[in-house]
Amino acid sequence: MFAIVRTGGKQYRVHPGDKIVVEKLDGNAGDKVTLGEVLLAGEGSDLKSTDGLTVAAEIVAQAKAEKVTVFKKRRRHNYRRKKGHRQQHTILKIVAIGDHKEAKKAAPKAEAAPAKAAKEKKVEGVTPAEGSGEIAGKPTANPAPDNQTQANPPAQSVDAGASGKTASAGGKPTKAASTQNAAPAKGGAKKAPKAK
Repeated sequence: MFAIVRTGGKQYRVHPGDKIVVEKLDGNAGDKVTLGEVLLAGEGSDLKSTDGLTVAAEIVAQAKAEKVTVFKKRRRHNYRRKKGHRQQHTILKIVAIGDHKEAKKAAPKAEAAPAKAAKEKKVEGVTPAEGSGEIAGKPTANPAPDNQTQANPPAQSVDAGASGKTASAGGKPTKAASTQNAAPAKGGAKKAPKAK
């Protein structure tokens, strides 16, 4: 009997007694592993149903693949990066194909499914007006201010007097920014040099 199982994003055709190398699975050498995602199963040219079908395997060892060197270079830019990587693998030995134990356990769960669907319908039946703004039955306050003037207060006017001082919110006078050494704005007219 053969089966096609998917694990680690890859598909493997397995027979009882085969050893395969798959992406790393949790466990130590000697642990039993069940591969539940069986895509196809059969005997010769006869195909079997995969409902509840599992593949029993045993971890032989945890290993690493050969080292892969990743080298990046951009010529004429003095850019070089060199990294090494060893992918972690698990070596499995297929013990048996065709454990239908999970199919028997799945039958009681199917009976509980209608009760779950009824609960989901209740949740879906809540109107937006009932569900919005409520946490544990208490309405929540809106943290945003009610009108625009509170949200965006007007900027304080800067009054540059003859003394070169401005009034600030704290009541202390502050100096106005000097523009004597400032660079001209882009696109603006340049100042003419002072005549002596």
